[in-house]
Amino acid sequence: MLSSIFSAGIFGIDGYIVTVEADAQPRLPNFELVGLPDMAVKEAKERVRTACINSGFRFPEMSFMLNLAPADRKKEGSAYDVAILLGIMKCAGIVRSDIDVSDKCFVGELSLSGALRSIRGVLSMCVAARDAGFREFFVPADNAGEAAAVEGITVYAVKDMRQLVAHLNGTEPITPEVYDRRGFCDAANTYGIDFSDVKGQAQAKRAMEIAATGGHNILLIGPPGTGKSMLAKRLPTILPPLSFAEAIETTKVHSVAGTLPDGVSLLSVRPFRSPHHTMSAVSLVGGGINPMPGEVSLADNGVLFLDELPEFPKQVTDALRQPLEDRKVTITRANGRVTFPCSFMLVGAMNPCRCGYFGHPTRKCTCKSADVKRYISRISGPMLDRIDIQIELPSLSYDELSSNAGIGESSATIRSRVIEARKFAQQRMGEDGYLNNASLDSRGIRKYCQADEDAMELLHSAYDSMGLSARGYDRIMRVARTIADLDRSEIIRAEHIAEAIQFRSLDRKYWGTNDER
Repeated sequence: MLSSIFSAGIFGIDGYIVTVEADAQPRLPNFELVGLPDMAVKEAKERVRTACINSGFRFPEMSFMLNLAPADRKKEGSAYDVAILLGIMKCAGIVRSDIDVSDKCFVGELSLSGALRSIRGVLSMCVAARDAGFREFFVPADNAGEAAAVEGITVYAVKDMRQLVAHLNGTEPITPEVYDRRGFCDAANTYGIDFSDVKGQAQAKRAMEIAATGGHNILLIGPPGTGKSMLAKRLPTILPPLSFAEAIETTKVHSVAGTLPDGVSLLSVRPFRSPHHTMSAVSLVGGGINPMPGEVSLADNGVLFLDELPEFPKQVTDALRQPLEDRKVTITRANGRVTFPCSFMLVGAMNPCRCGYFGHPTRKCTCKSADVKRYISRISGPMLDRIDIQIELPSLSYDELSSNAGIGESSATIRSRVIEARKFAQQRMGEDGYLNNASLDSRGIRKYCQADEDAMELLHSAYDSMGLSARGYDRIMRVARTIADLDRSEIIRAEHIAEAIQFRSLDRKYWGTNDER
């Protein structure tokens, strides 16, 4: 007897449909599994046999041949256990042979007791099943909330094989899982931190607001204890709320990587990733024999914070250059090519020297001038070219730290301005597909960065006196465009250019030049 049960697998962060074909013959008991299974799939033979018996069913004494199609694609993981056992049960008549399963998809790992364990990548699998035309999707109970976020398909949460068989045979139907959209909206932008926690540093806060509005990458430079990490961690709190489409994309990445928090079915806040400087390039951009997302993809639609930026190996920071430009990273291996999304904001933080006190007004720097130059030069020119805003954070005085009068605006207040400015920008350039001002290329700058005569005279003067390059010119225009958006001005004025120039002035102080690399 032949039966076909549909399941799903993962390649990259995308799901694909797998057909489990089971053939049973009345011969000596045997169990063969083909279709390029990896070791975890091969071991399913023992799991499904024991799970069937412990679920109260008699495992058929027959010869089984199971094929996982398409046969030319390697099958990995334990998500096919349920479909494999259902194929055997249907051949043996445990599941009624007249039951139509052609519109149903089954995923899940089996424990030896017959219970279904959670698996990775359920959201991507459910999307693939819906797109392939399936109407019902059966998942482990722990993954049901994640799968239910996908619209257009009915999701059933299954606790064990006994419950699943009873549902398919029509004796004990399972109630479909329903996703709570209102709960997603209520949880959006729920953070335990706020910008009002940061005392002083008004100029740095202004820079963070501009970066959030335009999607600009930002570099924070200052001695230890000036609030660089505090500001970076609070950047997601002033970004616009995560849209449902962005939440689906970001959750897919975290689900495949296995980093989705327990009890969370769909990410409702923008991710904040802060990897240690000892990480490898593969950990940053993704890779491996079976490619997995790296930190840049886990920060998709959120913030990637690199603290102590010069301490990262040069090959790691240089590996960021392509993801920052393309907003995606492609990894090629022998068994195929995988593309991961990585649309993130980069926040870098660094001390001005190794001891941290170069240029400090009260504490003496213990580094030699050559050591300071060597430390700063660890950040390559091409990497610096991809950072639009540089801001220096001064040390705070005792009065600033101890006074309660310096409590600034809340994240909600700043976020409201960011949202309005982004809407203002999108009305102007949305039809051309630009996501934000940071994504403007030369054509977009010519079209949307219109400045008055006084602004152009100021930029001309800065171009000559600061030795700007074409890249420096473009960066200043992009930042000035964002500042003008915050003022709800279609025309870039002189004060907008002046403020944007301030965010490029550190090139000369720390790197000894301005864009001439």
